[in-house]
Amino acid sequence: MRIAIYGYGNLGRGVEAAVRQNDDMELVAVFTRRDPSTVKVQTEGVKVYNIADAAAHASEIDVLVLCGGSATDLPEQTPEMAKLFNVIDSFDTHARIPEHFANVDKAAKENGHIALISCGWDPGMFSLNRLYANAVLPQGNDYTFWGKGVSQGHSDAIRRVKGVKNGKQYTIPVDAALESVRNGENPELTTRQKHLRECFVVAEEGADLAAIEKEIKEMPNYFSDYDTTVHFISEEELQANHSGIPHGGFVFRTGSTGFNGENKHVIEYSLKLDSNPEFTSSVILAFARAINRLHNEGVNGCKTVFDIAPAYLSPLSGEELRAHML
Repeated sequence: MRIAIYGYGNLGRGVEAAVRQNDDMELVAVFTRRDPSTVKVQTEGVKVYNIADAAAHASEIDVLVLCGGSATDLPEQTPEMAKLFNVIDSFDTHARIPEHFANVDKAAKENGHIALISCGWDPGMFSLNRLYANAVLPQGNDYTFWGKGVSQGHSDAIRRVKGVKNGKQYTIPVDAALESVRNGENPELTTRQKHLRECFVVAEEGADLAAIEKEIKEMPNYFSDYDTTVHFISEEELQANHSGIPHGGFVFRTGSTGFNGENKHVIEYSLKLDSNPEFTSSVILAFARAINRLHNEGVNGCKTVFDIAPAYLSPLSGEELRAHML
């Protein structure tokens, strides 16, 4: 199966690493907005091209993995590339998924291709666990907690504050809320009660630290609804202690069964990730395998993780799956 990468940042590098762990896949091309001569990939023999040259290589690629950002890249790139390739992306702006799906579905169907959007761990693996748990326990409550992990969007937001040279932000579940859900107490939780936000900031020399802290804590849509702590540290300390991109989280479904709801149940799914982009890449490649198989069966149009039968994700045959995993 011939994989190509469209955008060579953290996620693109993660895809390249993940291809090495899948014996039925090979990386055949990388497309970048940068000057291709400045981009050095880790896989010997793989050529780097400008994204403008992608169309010329359509016949050489089974699935194109789109590694751009959800804010501005993917809403344009995924429908456009679905005209030329079978594609997969990690679009994660939840509120805009229906709109994105419709745009990609139209482009893919008109050109005989298959696409899969919003693939990763949330949306993605967390979405699947929410669906399974809701189907199994129709009477109940859903809870999702994120972290402890680096939020790349929130980290970017604090780096844009005047006087900030660099920074990282961690999203942290509130332990008391987590345990209350885990114990089946079905709490009603506000945004502030579910997560903390912890910021590590490198300030520019002479910057007003109090003003930086105030602006961060009062930032709407990012920090104002949360209990937020701001730590001022050196660039050296940031690089030494906060250079990674860990993440993870928990999905819960609490519910009841019985004629009078007398028996209580808690479904919990959790992830603890050393590298958010590398894990996301691994999920993407499993679903890339699935859509390649479906395309070979004549399926086209846009799909989500909800539409893919689990057996299509695995390199094992149905016989092997039944013998070893069922």
